[in-house]
Amino acid sequence: MKAEQDEDLLEEDSPQENGAETNQYSSVSPPSSPVAQDEPFSTYFEDKVAIPDNVSQMFSFRKLWAFTGPGFLMSIAYLDPGNIESDLQSGAKAGYKLLWILLGATIIGLLLQRLAARLGVVTGMHLAEVCNRQYSTVPRVMLWVMVELAIIGSDMQEVIGCAIALNLLSVGRIPLWAGVLITITDTFVFLFLDKYGLRKLEAFFGFLITVMALSFGYEYVVAAPDQAELLKGMFIPYCAGCGSVQLEQAVGIVGAVIMPHNIYLHSALVKSRDIDRKNKNEVKEANKYYFIEATIALFISFLINVFVVAVFAEAFYGKTNNDMNQKCNETGLLPNDLFPRNNETLQVDIYKGGIVLGCIFGPAALYIWAIGILAAGQSSTMTGTYSGQFVMEGFLNLRWSRFARVLLTRSIAITPTLLVAIFQDVKHLTGMNDFLNVLQSMQLPFALIPILTFTSMKSIMNDFANGMVWKISGGIVILVVCAINMYFVVVYVTALHSVLLYVLAALLSLAYLCFVGYLAWHCLVALGVSCLDFGSRMQLSRHTDIYLLTDMDTDTG
Repeated sequence: MKAEQDEDLLEEDSPQENGAETNQYSSVSPPSSPVAQDEPFSTYFEDKVAIPDNVSQMFSFRKLWAFTGPGFLMSIAYLDPGNIESDLQSGAKAGYKLLWILLGATIIGLLLQRLAARLGVVTGMHLAEVCNRQYSTVPRVMLWVMVELAIIGSDMQEVIGCAIALNLLSVGRIPLWAGVLITITDTFVFLFLDKYGLRKLEAFFGFLITVMALSFGYEYVVAAPDQAELLKGMFIPYCAGCGSVQLEQAVGIVGAVIMPHNIYLHSALVKSRDIDRKNKNEVKEANKYYFIEATIALFISFLINVFVVAVFAEAFYGKTNNDMNQKCNETGLLPNDLFPRNNETLQVDIYKGGIVLGCIFGPAALYIWAIGILAAGQSSTMTGTYSGQFVMEGFLNLRWSRFARVLLTRSIAITPTLLVAIFQDVKHLTGMNDFLNVLQSMQLPFALIPILTFTSMKSIMNDFANGMVWKISGGIVILVVCAINMYFVVVYVTALHSVLLYVLAALLSLAYLCFVGYLAWHCLVALGVSCLDFGSRMQLSRHTDIYLLTDMDTDTG
């Protein structure tokens, strides 16, 4: 009955012109254009993977294999150099005590990725495209800028990670800036692998994940961590003897694992399968197999992260700078100024971690570590580029050639990275990584709030909209994650000890909170908090949701 009323309302207020719907609320919908209506919105995946249709059983490994791919590409964001550095610092600062935080953050990430995949499967559009049609111009542009900042921050960590790996493999002969240029070049080459078939591209990403598993798995076997302590740290949610350092590290783990641009990426990648969205059973089946695939992919990424935490917990927890200086001087691998000569707790990052692994376990451990970091950085750089493509195309509705799109998105992300590589020393990048982690933490609400908003709207998701349990639990999870990351931001800002920076941070925080409040208001209305619907908002959501459904797929009933 409500759907019929909505259709009647649409017919009265939104006359159709040349097959394109228009209405009086055009400010919250993209302008209709002949190009947009006549041509499907395409990105990389011109040829979709066919799904076997002659399988009748409830579960089929053939179908699971057909759906396998997007979840593993998504899981690479859980293995980027930023995550690896968070893992090694967690092990070095807290031993095995924060593994349960890593496990919980990965499970929360899986639930959020489930929402992203469902949005893409049910609507046939990814999150950036839905935001383009649901938000008015100013919020839409602001949202794009925020997500783009998150992508740039992540990309800087990934490209710098590749450059550090090349520096380690070449024993310092390849400087940081040269490693960045090499990474940029080979990323362009690898990005066009999908021209040889989407499955070949997915197989290449699978190969890189395998390299990471073997590399960090080797370090795990060599370090031989205490299995009982590892399991205790993973399943007992307690941190004995932990202080502010461990608390900040726990917050950093959540920020490193749950990345905003990955929500946009996953909602787009699921469009690569040939699914009849008019068939409810096919959509339901796709949601099921995508969730199974994402669970397997994130389980593998979790194991790889555990390898890194365990290695550094076993080898470096409780060690001091003098301990490392004494150990590494015996091998001759340690540069003179890498660690200060004092008894303070050891501070490690990706570069220093590789050096000290070589000191303790031999040169082979150093080179294998560098190979794993190179695979992590290269794969995450490629998926980061895909994220930039989808975000820019969706928010700005670009219709450029593919090469022009790749060139623009790469230039935006790479330019600041190259400047950092030229003017920064490879041995002193920890401060930059802390800043980039804060930057990405601040962007989380701009992915989590929209994904919960749109997947809770029955007019967008139809029978696949979030139920009451998912609405409440999703809202609580997003609130907790955002609160944790805001704490991380506050801790970072208060450590700057500058009045000018405090004033600047206060002004930016005011604008930031206003925008987050605007998105949260829309989300709460979508979740059913009717007391916040001030009359006109209900009309807006009703009209634009129907517009969105028709614009997404004219065949959708």
